[in-house]
Amino acid sequence: MTDMIARSTAGRREWLALAVLCLPTMLTMLDISVLFLAVPQITVDLGAGATEQLWITDIYGFLIAGFLITMGSVGDRIGRRRLLLLGATAFGALSALAAYAPSTEVLIAARALLGVAGATIMPSTLALIIGMFRDPRQLGVAISVWASALTAGVALGPLVGGALLQAFWWGAAFLVAVPVMLLLVVTGPRLLPESRDPGAPGVDPVSVVLSLVAVLPLVYGLKELAQSGWSPGPVALTLAGALAGVVFVVRQGRLAHPMLDLGLFRIVEVRGALLISLLVGALQSGSGFFVAQYLLSVEGLSPLAAGLWMLVPTFGLVIGIFVSQGIAQRVRPAHVVAAGAAIASAGMVVLTQVTPGGGPAILLLGFTVVYVGVSPVGPLAGRLVVPAAPPERAGSASAMQSMSGELGVALGIAVLGSLGAAIYTSAVEVPPALANTAPGRAAAETMAEAVAVAQRQPTGIGDALISSARDAFASGLNVTAAVCALAFAGIAVLALTTLRRIPPFGPPAAQ
Repeated sequence: MTDMIARSTAGRREWLALAVLCLPTMLTMLDISVLFLAVPQITVDLGAGATEQLWITDIYGFLIAGFLITMGSVGDRIGRRRLLLLGATAFGALSALAAYAPSTEVLIAARALLGVAGATIMPSTLALIIGMFRDPRQLGVAISVWASALTAGVALGPLVGGALLQAFWWGAAFLVAVPVMLLLVVTGPRLLPESRDPGAPGVDPVSVVLSLVAVLPLVYGLKELAQSGWSPGPVALTLAGALAGVVFVVRQGRLAHPMLDLGLFRIVEVRGALLISLLVGALQSGSGFFVAQYLLSVEGLSPLAAGLWMLVPTFGLVIGIFVSQGIAQRVRPAHVVAAGAAIASAGMVVLTQVTPGGGPAILLLGFTVVYVGVSPVGPLAGRLVVPAAPPERAGSASAMQSMSGELGVALGIAVLGSLGAAIYTSAVEVPPALANTAPGRAAAETMAEAVAVAQRQPTGIGDALISSARDAFASGLNVTAAVCALAFAGIAVLALTTLRRIPPFGPPAAQ
């Protein structure tokens, strides 16, 4: 199938190459959460409204998810290493464009193109890893490390963003990608073997268009419904996206070489692992977005202070990853994931008790428990999906595993962010002096705008607006956390029913 290395046991070069591949993998996820602390500055500098804020943060993730399968097919044909290096070059250049975007429209467009470039990275890195590590035990460890890099990227984003925002402007959050991609472009040709499938079928343009038409209108419609209530436009977009999704699935079932191998969904372990990965990614990213905004806007912390506070749950995540992987050597993955989901649900219950003025302690305690709970999912999903699929479908399975995580992250920010924004808008009370004015309407739309507007008002009016906005934002966090708690309880049941037949992984491979 390929001209990959032929050794059955990986050596020092392969493990070093794995480290190089994990850096851009981590960056693709970090590029989502790194903006969590930059949103208030972007809102003030570029005048982004609530809907524009959500598009800035999640258009990137949606286009990654929409193009992952496509780029996986392209990599099969032209070479995965070649596609990876081309994507890394484009990612670095587009990151610089986003950093200096003069308007929200340019920033959203740059983020969209970054998503297309990012879609070249994840399937290429995982396909190269599968080729380099032929020993099953070593492959399991390598996939765990790769999946851990994905999880760590989401967790470290707020810290990296906070540190950069403390010293620079919001565009610095994008420039961090440039040296990482440069390192990949320089070292990749020497460390990474080329891998391609000369017999791979061509990309189906109709399927590409249908996948995008299914995702983007559907999500935009859901955003608008959550933000503004029922109206003909959003309902029509939501239905159009759902219809395109049905057509896409039907087409995949009829193609001889489909972009999305629907046969994999008949494998209960693959289906369960993909759904769990999507749901956990959604809940983790959506709640993380809220927590970061709460620390900035309600607690009034600086970006650096907020990022440092976010280290607490990040440490919980890292410790949880290492502990859970050790436990998974002796305990069935279904039980590990279910226990983690139950722990995360308990953490969300703690977040329902957060109130303004109570300090960050309860908030961070609850979110740390959530991060400990979700820690097993990323690495275990990577180890479950690819081995559970037949060997001839490993490439398709790896692309689907990447897509489920990315789509989940973007969906979480969109859906949970829209839910929280809707609760904030309905609960905030703008002082009469600002009612029916442009600043008053802006303050009623986002917490960041409320803070900015309050700072320009007389003390009494400003204090009243800030107090109401904080209470409204906390209500949004509480309700969203309650929804997440129920969802995590459902994930625990899902893990026990779909992953029950998978045995423990056994002792780790020697490296």
